[in-house]
Amino acid sequence: MLKRFFSLLAVVLIAATSQAKVRLPHVIGDNMILQQESEARLWGWATPGSTVDVSVSWSDKNYRTKTGKDGRWLVKVSTPKASYQPLSLTFDDGEPVTINNVLSGEVWVCAGQSNMEMPVKGFGNCPVEGYNDEVVNARQYRGIHYVKIPSVMRMTPQEDADCHWQEVSPETVGDASATGYFFAQVVNKALDVPVGLIMANKGGTRVESWLTKENLEKHTQEPTDSMGIVNFKREWDYHRAMLWGNGTFNPILKYTVKGILYYQGCSNVGDPGNQYSERMQLLVDQWRTQFDLGQIPFYFVEIAPYHYDDINGDAGARLREQQYIASTKIPNSGLVCTNDLAYPYEFTQIHPTQKRQVGQRLAYLALNQTYGMRNVWCKSPSYKDMKIVGDAVHIHLADDYGAISRFEDIQGFEIAGSDKVFHPAKAVHFWQPGGGYWDETIKISSPEVKEPVAIRYCFKNFQLGNLKNAGGLPLFPFRTDQW
Repeated sequence: MLKRFFSLLAVVLIAATSQAKVRLPHVIGDNMILQQESEARLWGWATPGSTVDVSVSWSDKNYRTKTGKDGRWLVKVSTPKASYQPLSLTFDDGEPVTINNVLSGEVWVCAGQSNMEMPVKGFGNCPVEGYNDEVVNARQYRGIHYVKIPSVMRMTPQEDADCHWQEVSPETVGDASATGYFFAQVVNKALDVPVGLIMANKGGTRVESWLTKENLEKHTQEPTDSMGIVNFKREWDYHRAMLWGNGTFNPILKYTVKGILYYQGCSNVGDPGNQYSERMQLLVDQWRTQFDLGQIPFYFVEIAPYHYDDINGDAGARLREQQYIASTKIPNSGLVCTNDLAYPYEFTQIHPTQKRQVGQRLAYLALNQTYGMRNVWCKSPSYKDMKIVGDAVHIHLADDYGAISRFEDIQGFEIAGSDKVFHPAKAVHFWQPGGGYWDETIKISSPEVKEPVAIRYCFKNFQLGNLKNAGGLPLFPFRTDQW
């Protein structure tokens, strides 16, 4: 009888101990990077009504919180200045749990669809330029860590995801988002700080895939019940609304981050009117509200040239136009132009190989607009205004940084008269006196159009221009008509 009693007591003690152990979400673990000099949020689960103590290796300060009736707890800890010195954190609810090799640095989310998801090692039949070099050189970049959130669909918002942080090395670099990794390289080198990438994305997703049930019901006609979603006119499951946000993005919303990088849009090509730009604004507002970190930076990428079943069509161009409109309306945002980042033979390649430049240009935006490095030129030139002079159109560009870089053989312009028929146009530098200075414009003309009305630049699904600014950044495609 006594032996049975002690056996039962042992079972009870083991059960009590297992309940007392703090459980952390997978995104909080070994090798994680904390946002430097912030009040970083840490959270998890423990026995309801218990006390959780959090101690950190960089400070004598201890943090204490009580769990709620549901066992959830959250604390905010003051993080140190960025450093490559490994740190540790201990969570204690009767049985301590310690995570190690934690760094303090800059944390960015990599969101969007397949061109953000695309790893350094590429996809099948979709290589990333320079893969071998990145494997060989991976050890040159200290303190770049990443975590990939599994891409899953869920009907309800998830609080955890099966993931773990990785240190970049020759063995792990191939699985990192190529765009995110090349961004991290530049930030790491320029600021000499660790960089953490949280990769929460899914190939093929639409902007609606990441909107919440509440936003979808209020602002769209998308169904939000399971049968409605399954039966709605979407050819592929990765086009489905809400589900990817619930399963893939929601688990990271308590994490303290610096900003969001976003590369998405191909699956929304063909959307009517201003729908895409309006829903982009809605998504950014939603994410900023959910992260509860203020107006965090949002830097995103223009979809690259692609045929969309008709090289000379303009459905892709109209989506790029919507992205540009969104960039002018979303505060603390920036858009990367990719008009020059597809090779001529890639007109049927939805995943262009040049990802290094995409990540670099995102980093230039962050360095200038977020980190205050004003000498980094980060903006692509854009159309400013036009004037019809005889049989030609004169235009000015914004954000040229004092130079328009291509002096001869400018490609990509078209011109039309009132018949709305566009013809390839000749574009040349043109100087004219104005108010005591020489006003530099671009003069656009065609012998086929005697009375011009409108011009376009690379306003086709797949058309590569070659006009850039002093920073080597390409001119945004545009049109002056609304036809």
